[in-house]
Amino acid sequence: MSLAVVFLVIFIIGAKKGQFEDDESPAVRILLDDEAKNKENKEKNNKSD
Repeated sequence: MSLAVVFLVIFIIGAKKGQFEDDESPAVRILLDDEAKNKENKEKNNKSD
């Protein structure tokens, strides 16, 4: 029971500090990051040709 209370307190503190505010962008950030790396690689390949 005390372990559940500890987890509940940690969750409440995290929620008040905004830990769970942005749950959309991490999933999208992965997709956008790959596009940026692909553009950089293409530019490097074009310069070396």
